[in-house]
Amino acid sequence: MSGRHPIPDDIERALNDYPDNARRVLLRIREIILKTAANNPAIGPLSETLKWGEPSFLTTKSKSGSTIRMAWKPAMADHVGLFFNCQTTLVETMRDIYPDSFLYQKNRAALVNISAPLPTDPIAHICEMAMTYHLNKKR
Repeated sequence: MSGRHPIPDDIERALNDYPDNARRVLLRIREIILKTAANNPAIGPLSETLKWGEPSFLTTKSKSGSTIRMAWKPAMADHVGLFFNCQTTLVETMRDIYPDSFLYQKNRAALVNISAPLPTDPIAHICEMAMTYHLNKKR
């Protein structure tokens, strides 16, 4: 099951391990990430892979940004997480810009409630922040 972007087999297998409601939200987030990257020439094509068994997006070609991982975990059953490198200031910045759009897990994750309307624009923006992190750091 996918939108416009075919899903690599290993990513699809990982997503199929999640409950249906979480998987549906993660598939929508995946489309937002891929569309956001495609709309920003500085990001370029993404590499989609598994890191720690979780779907991950890397700016391998442009090296413009930091890795984004997404996952559902039983400990946070009513949320899915977007995980970022905890050595960056990304989550701190996201928390300042979108204090009410996500729950935050220290400096590593923005959590999306799977029962609430999807905050599409904030998701696109925080993912673009991650995918351009190295470019913005150089400025």
